Amino acid sequence: MYVALEGIDTSGKTTQIAALKQHFPNAIYTKEPGGTELGAKLREILLESHIAKTTELFLFLADRAEHYARVIAPNVDSLLISDRSLVSGIAYAFGFDAEILCVLNRIAMPRLPDLVIVLELDGASLQERLSAKHRNAQADVLESRGIAYLLDVQQNMHRACELLELPYLTLYANENKETLTQKIVEAIHTRGVSSD
Repeated sequence: MYVALEGIDTSGKTTQIAALKQHFPNAIYTKEPGGTELGAKLREILLESHIAKTTELFLFLADRAEHYARVIAPNVDSLLISDRSLVSGIAYAFGFDAEILCVLNRIAMPRLPDLVIVLELDGASLQERLSAKHRNAQADVLESRGIAYLLDVQQNMHRACELLELPYLTLYANENKETLTQKIVEAIHTRGVSSD
């Protein structure tokens, strides 16, 4: 089973994946971009460089294709839990033709998630979390595009799931962390995966 955790920056994906490791210790955990050796290099370029939107799109697709070949395809019989997926790839790239985005992403990632968990933030919570984060670190390229941009991306995640006909569950990221974890664990159990 392939599970993707989605959400805009500061929505708590990293926190939830750390918690899921306690519930599913034998699962394979990965991320996009950066889940492979090549992906780590591409992630650095994508988050630190101001590049053309089309260049950005194809670098994300290159990361996704490598991720499929090196991580997803060899582990199709395992529980795979990924921080982001092609859902983000499509959501961040809206502005290009949606059908073309879906085709390109399906070429790069032939295996679709069996379940997508979208961690959603309201504007006030996003502002508060980004402000706290930026007291200790500089905004990356995507975060520097602003609150309105990130909220649009969040809406696009729902649209991407619908375009790809993916089963998805939206959870409100400002809920108690333990409550969120339990809801995610229950959603995975519901699809027939037991804790190891």
